Amino acid sequence: MAKELLAPAGDLEAGYAALYYGADAVYLGLKQFSARATAQNFSEEELGEFVGYAHHLGRKVFVTINTVLQQNEMEDLLENLDICRRCRVDALIIQDLGVARVVKQYYPEFELHASTQMAVHNKAGALALKNMGFARVVLARELTLAEIKEIATIPSLELEVFVHGALCYSYSGICQFSSMTEGRSANRGKCLYPCRAAFERDGKSGHYFSMKDMALEEDVLKLPVYSLKIEGRKKNALYVAAVTDYYRGILDGKGADQRKAQNIKQIFSRPWCKFHLRGRSKDVTDTRFVGHRGLFIGKIEKVSGAEIILELKHDIARHDGIQIEIEGLEKPFGFSLQKLKVEGRSVWQAKAGDKVEIVLPVMATGVKKGAAVYLASSSAVKGAYDYTKPRPRAFLQRLPIDVEVDIGADTIVARTGGKKAEIRGVFGTAKDVKKTEDAVRLAFGKTGDTLFELRQLTIKNPAERFVPVSMLNNLRRQLLEQITPEQTKVQLEDVAPRPLSAAKKWIVKADRIGILAGLDKDAVQEMILLLRPDMKMEDICRLPREKLRLALPAVCRQTEEFASLIDGLLAAGYKKWEVANYWGLDVLPVKKLDVSFDNLIYMFNTQAMQAAKELGLSRVTLAVEDTLGNLKYLAQCAPLPVVMVVYQDVPLFTSAVCIRDNDCRHCDRYSVWTELFRNGRKYLALSENCGTMLFADKPFAAAKEAAEVRADFYRADFCYRSYTLREVKNILQQLKNFENPSNSFAGNMARRRETF
Repeated sequence: MAKELLAPAGDLEAGYAALYYGADAVYLGLKQFSARATAQNFSEEELGEFVGYAHHLGRKVFVTINTVLQQNEMEDLLENLDICRRCRVDALIIQDLGVARVVKQYYPEFELHASTQMAVHNKAGALALKNMGFARVVLARELTLAEIKEIATIPSLELEVFVHGALCYSYSGICQFSSMTEGRSANRGKCLYPCRAAFERDGKSGHYFSMKDMALEEDVLKLPVYSLKIEGRKKNALYVAAVTDYYRGILDGKGADQRKAQNIKQIFSRPWCKFHLRGRSKDVTDTRFVGHRGLFIGKIEKVSGAEIILELKHDIARHDGIQIEIEGLEKPFGFSLQKLKVEGRSVWQAKAGDKVEIVLPVMATGVKKGAAVYLASSSAVKGAYDYTKPRPRAFLQRLPIDVEVDIGADTIVARTGGKKAEIRGVFGTAKDVKKTEDAVRLAFGKTGDTLFELRQLTIKNPAERFVPVSMLNNLRRQLLEQITPEQTKVQLEDVAPRPLSAAKKWIVKADRIGILAGLDKDAVQEMILLLRPDMKMEDICRLPREKLRLALPAVCRQTEEFASLIDGLLAAGYKKWEVANYWGLDVLPVKKLDVSFDNLIYMFNTQAMQAAKELGLSRVTLAVEDTLGNLKYLAQCAPLPVVMVVYQDVPLFTSAVCIRDNDCRHCDRYSVWTELFRNGRKYLALSENCGTMLFADKPFAAAKEAAEVRADFYRADFCYRSYTLREVKNILQQLKNFENPSNSFAGNMARRRETF
C-alpha cells in the first residue's frame, strides 16, 4: 500500500520545509479553531499562497478546524470555511459535529477527516464516523498494531495514524484537566499541559503523567494505513524538515538513517518510545525530567572543580548546547559550550570516542559523576536543512473575475460582480479599433499583486472609439480597489427549538446497581446505569425498567467485551441507552431505540445538536466544561431535549497508561486509588485494567448555577468513587434544592466569562 507522509506546519516556513523534504501532504491551522491555538498559524494570504505552491508540486493541504465551537462563533466559522473554499484546500480535519454538519450542508466540496480529538479507538467508532460521511479517520495514538489492523479491514475508509512527536497522557478529546482546573480547554486548543507538571506521590516528586515522544521509525512500514502523520505544529521549520526527511527516507526504502535520527534529537526531542504499538507498555513516561532532552553523548566519569570529564559518543563543538541531568531539577541543566579540551589541549571540536574536558559555567551546581550528558543543539545540524521556497506571491491563489468594459463618447465604465468604476473624458474615433481592444485586454489582464485574475472580458465599443492606455490602467485600478473576495452567501438556518419544559426533572447516574436499587423510585425521573462487561443480566433486572437507561463507557478497546451483555439487554427489550463515544452508534440500532449522548460527545452549539437529532438521538447532554452563558442559550434553543450535569466526579483525563510501579505480569488489575498533590491541590488517580483516570479530590457541582439554565433534565452522577447510599440521598436532596454541596467546585461556570 502506498503511504502518504503527512507533515505539520505551524507557519509558512515550516510548510515550505515540509514540502521540500518530501511531505505528500501538509496539515495546518488558521488563526481560529485550531487545536494548536498558540501556534503562529496561517492568514488567508499565506494559506492561499501555500496551497497554490503545494498544488503546483502535486501535494495536498489539509486545514484543521478541530476544536469545539460555542454558539457565538458560528458566524466566524463561516468566514473560515470561506477562506478554505477560496484557497482551495483539499480537506478539513474536524472534531465538532456541528462543524461537520455545516460543511456537509454548505461546503460539500470539502473532504472530511475525523480528528484524533474524536477519540476513535476501535473498529465500531471508525465505522460510525464513516457512516456519518467522514472519508478519513485519524485514530487514537494509544492503539496497538493488532488493533489498527482490525480497523483497517473497513473498506473505503482512509486511516491516518500519528507516527512521530509529542504524546498526551490522556486519550485526545476526552481530557478536561486543563479546562476544569485552569479554565483553558484542550478541546479549544488552549491546553496548559498540567499533566507535564511534577506531582507529589507517597512523599516523592515525579512527572508521573509526562509522556515520552512517539517515534515509530521503521515500524511505520508495518502499518496498514494510508496516512502517516507527524505531530509538531508548534515546532519550527528546522524540526519539521528533519523529521520529514527522516521518514521520507524510510518510506523510500532507504532505511532508518541513524545520523538523521540523531539530528532530530539535537533539535527537539524527549526520550523516544513506540507507545503501545507493539503491545501495552509502561515504559512510555519520563517521570524524572520534562521538556527537550537532546542526544545522549555520554556519562560523566569525573567532576574536577569546574570541569567534567567524559568519553564522547558523538561529535561536539564549541557553542553547541549541552544539557546535564541533575537530580532535583525538573529540566536538565543547560548551557552553551564555551571551553572544550582534549588531552588538556583547548579545541574547537571533538570527535566521538574522544575523552573530553568540558568547562562548566559558574552557575552549575549539583553536577555529579555518572550523570547523563546530552547534546541539545548543534550548529552543524542547524545548518544542515536548507530548503528552497517560491518567490513571494508567485503562487498566490487568485480569484477569477469577469469584467465588462463599456466605452461611450464621454465615459468609460468597467463592471464586475455588481461593482463599477468609470472615467469621464472625450473619446474620438479610433484609427484601428483592434488596437483599442488589445489595449483594453492588456490593461485588465494586469491584476498584479491583487487576489484576482481575469477570467472573461467583454468589450462594448459600438462607436469604435479610442481610449488612452493610461486611462484604461487607471480604470482597472479603480475597479479592483472596490472589490474584495466574495463573502459567503451561506445563512445558517435557525434550528427550531422545542417548547421548554416547566417541570424540573432529575436523573441519577451510577456505576453500581446497589446505589440505584436503593433510591426511592419517585425521587428521580430516570436512572442511568454505567455498564461494565462483568455485570449480570439478573442483577440489572432488579432495577425498574421503566426508569432505567443503560450507558456505554467512553473508552472500550474491545467491543466484544460488551457484545453478549448488549445483545442480551436488547433481546430483553431494554430500549433506553446512553453513549459517550461514537462506537456506541455502531453497536446499537439507534433508529429503533431511545438513545442519548453523554457529555463527552460535546454539544457546544445548536448545529451539533441538530446533527445529533438527524442521527436519531433522542436527547443530548451539555458539556461540563462549558460556560454558563452558552449553556443558557443552548438549553433555550436546543432542537431536542437537553440534560445538564449538576454533580459529577469529572474524569480530568482517561488514559491507556498505568500509573502503578509494579510489574505488569504480576498485576491483579483491580482498582487502586492513589493520592497526588500539586500546588496545594489534591488529586485522586484511579488505576484499573491497565489504565488510569484522574479526578480532583472534590466533585464538580453546579446546581446553584443550574437554576439559571432551563434544562429539560438535571443529572447527578455517582460513578467511580465509593459513595454510600446515604451520601447519595443527602447530596441529591441538596442538588434538588439547587444548592451546591460543600467542598465542591463549579469549573468554568464559576468563572463567569463567555469563553474558555
